[in-house]
Amino acid sequence: MKNVRENIIKLLSDLIKIYSPYFEEDEIMEFTYNWLKERKIPVKYHKYSEDKVTKFQGTNVVGNIKGQEGGLKILLNGHLDTVTISQGWTKDPLKPTIEGDRLFGLGALDMKGGSAAIMIALEAFVRNVKDFKGEIVYTLVSDEEGPYGLGTDATILDGLTENIDFSIVAEPSSGFADIEFPCLCLGARGGYNYKVNLYGKSSHAAAPEFGIDAILDGAKLICELGKVELKQDPQLGKGSLVVIETSGGGAACSVAEKASFTVFRHVVRGEDKEFLIKEVKEAAKKANIKSEYTIEFRDVPHDGVDGFKPYTVDEENPFTKELQETIKKVTGTYGTIAYFSSMGDFNYLGTRTDAPVFIFGPYGKNYHSPDEWVSIDSLVKTSQVIYDLLVKLLKV
Repeated sequence: MKNVRENIIKLLSDLIKIYSPYFEEDEIMEFTYNWLKERKIPVKYHKYSEDKVTKFQGTNVVGNIKGQEGGLKILLNGHLDTVTISQGWTKDPLKPTIEGDRLFGLGALDMKGGSAAIMIALEAFVRNVKDFKGEIVYTLVSDEEGPYGLGTDATILDGLTENIDFSIVAEPSSGFADIEFPCLCLGARGGYNYKVNLYGKSSHAAAPEFGIDAILDGAKLICELGKVELKQDPQLGKGSLVVIETSGGGAACSVAEKASFTVFRHVVRGEDKEFLIKEVKEAAKKANIKSEYTIEFRDVPHDGVDGFKPYTVDEENPFTKELQETIKKVTGTYGTIAYFSSMGDFNYLGTRTDAPVFIFGPYGKNYHSPDEWVSIDSLVKTSQVIYDLLVKLLKV
């Protein structure tokens, strides 16, 4: 791979200049499609629509690079959307700025950088490797940062990921884990969003003993949930439970007859929706609340995206070893093994494709925050690792 540093800086800079928060990705998808087409990389638009909840009509950019029959089918995945611009930037978030090894800009780390690394690796592969076996599938998707990960979900629903042998998601594993590059994540915690609705009984505030205070019961239940001993996973560690919203009230000068609170619950293996329902019920008993209550999981487009399920990949998996050897060849050291603390498209791929999913990408800081930056050197090496692995596994 020649001129990788210059090419990846130019491509990433062009991507950063295009503002593409989730649900607003049309311009960046057009740019990406044209960039790939100009370099004679097989490419097409993948259109999808979600008609139940968001009413969103989205676009992914995808492609299949096919060699001879009989080889591996490898998926490369990245997302081109970002969060919206947060307050506090000291630099223009849409004007790429380089200071030493750091390239600043919205999405530089999460994850236009990783997507650029994939694109540069694909360009080099198509240019340099004419005789190979197997197939490369790449999906550069929209709406990863949105509520349901609709872009990658659509690629799974529409069969683009069928029969893959493994995936690489070029999210910034090193940056997210805050571990010196290289870092290889072999799985991730999952997560669910649910709401507890409490129904008490109104009475005059001067005589609260005749009522049932839904807000007070909600507070008791929240406190009891905070005492829950969370399950320990040998790889993923423990989950987490955070109350992200509360509400409640009733008539003026009255005991609150209604209350609710919303929880985001990161989970590890063995913790699913039924487990969380049981967890709330046990906490409600210990809290000795008098209010009736219901547990309401968020409305979803379909059952496959009712939550993000946790997953892991075995360190002894043969593809883990192949990837680690390639990382060592490029960087001089094996990747530090870690596990993603939050969730993303890799959870869908890791639990719905029956194939290992590796999270491998660059170092940097301030994702979803002001002055986001990516390490250029780690980004170049990420691209080199992807390219070298493809050549190693597919070249005849």
